[in-house]
Amino acid sequence: MSSAVELAQVWRGEVLESVHHGHAVICDSSGGIVEAWGDPDLVMLPRSSCKMIQALPLVESGAGLTDSQLALACASHSGASLHTGMAGAWLEEIGLGEPDLRCGSHMPKDEEAHHRLIRAGAEPCQLHNNCSGKHVGFLMLNQRLKGDADYVEPDHPVQLAVRAAFEEVTGAESPGYGIDGCSAPNFATTLAGLGRAMAFFANAHRASGARAGAAARLVAAMARHPVLVAGEGRACTDLMRAMEGRVAIKTGAEAVYVAILPEAGLGVALKVMDGATRAAECAIAAILIRLGVLSAEHPAVEKYWNAPLVNCRGRRAAWIRPGTGLA
Repeated sequence: MSSAVELAQVWRGEVLESVHHGHAVICDSSGGIVEAWGDPDLVMLPRSSCKMIQALPLVESGAGLTDSQLALACASHSGASLHTGMAGAWLEEIGLGEPDLRCGSHMPKDEEAHHRLIRAGAEPCQLHNNCSGKHVGFLMLNQRLKGDADYVEPDHPVQLAVRAAFEEVTGAESPGYGIDGCSAPNFATTLAGLGRAMAFFANAHRASGARAGAAARLVAAMARHPVLVAGEGRACTDLMRAMEGRVAIKTGAEAVYVAILPEAGLGVALKVMDGATRAAECAIAAILIRLGVLSAEHPAVEKYWNAPLVNCRGRRAAWIRPGTGLA
């Protein structure tokens, strides 16, 4: 087993203040490893980075879906009115309501939506949950599978379909699962397995069959609607816009990141071991720059790669930059 490598560093003046270690892998169309940092065999939970895999059974079911709905199904959205309005309308379209969701609620990341709730003295509902789009998709699939209301249970037909798809595209039986923040099971795989799955998505537009067709639709929807996948000011949205639809990327909790590169036919997966999102964002930007699909000169990149950390007076007091493993 290879040890974790430096994926990001924080410098304050001339002093190295923090180091974030982790693992990363790039896989090609054959599922083989093109390049790796650290341990490709690390067993890990993809968290929300695998939402496009979780959406595969829904798309394969033949359900009529717009590109916007596909993007929202893959989203860890900010809970802006754009997101909650679309999730609510989708629920209404399938004859269900907010109480049918099983994701729970939390305050939205979107500042305007957050402040609106506070001013109104209101509590967030489940539509504000960053996973609400995924859960509406689960409900839609559940209608087709005729399962019971508790669609997040690991032995429910919806989650059994998700697990089967997950194991096929990662290329291995999952060794287990954890319960995600939204209550759905999150199946474990190796980092290489997650990279292999992203490479499958990257090459789906060249392949035939229902699963490849579903994967290609999901990738295209994410790339066309980056604001639905995350939200204004978020790394997924900023960097996908900077790459002008050429690449789809997705974050996951505890510093997981994936990238799907259809032109190159490559899949990327990384995990920062201390769970620091700032490090995962820096590392994915560095890998995308390394692969030639993201310009280091793009204004959006400055927030994540060699990014300034600003103090309470607005002064640039520190910087986060790629670690020695990626430099």
